[in-house]
Amino acid sequence: MRLEDLHFCPRCTTPLISQAKFGQLRPVCPACGWVYFDDPKVAAATLLQQNGKILLVRRVNEPYRGHWTLPAGFVNGGEDPAQAAIRETLEETGLRVRITALLDIYARREHPRGADFVIFYRAEIESGSLQPADDADAAEWFDPQALPALAFQATRHILARFQSCP
Repeated sequence: MRLEDLHFCPRCTTPLISQAKFGQLRPVCPACGWVYFDDPKVAAATLLQQNGKILLVRRVNEPYRGHWTLPAGFVNGGEDPAQAAIRETLEETGLRVRITALLDIYARREHPRGADFVIFYRAEIESGSLQPADDADAAEWFDPQALPALAFQATRHILARFQSCP
């Protein structure tokens, strides 16, 4: 639950007040003392390269419906982020991959329902055939010099970093 959606205590339903707690203003229940902590949302993504091209998927959901991004998605509670990246890649592309390196962590929420942190991994294909699914309606290989409209600044960041690496 996001801070902007929180108006009542989830324990006792009392309206929340804003109070200085643990170094910042936080929603607090004046009846039972419950304090809200805005835990970050984490996503994981894979960067796959084949014959000098990069695999991107086209989004079917807002925001940025119809724009392209790396295979990615949210990390579930208790899930290893690398396993989340593998799972999301399979769900969106039909490809089973293995993680070969941690590339970067991008820390910035780009939209209200977005992740606060995106963990980027380099990956290699182990098996499968390219078939878009889940929240992607297309999956294609692109030349890094001829990319389509990209959905997120995080995607632009890692691709620019990737292009500048030897």
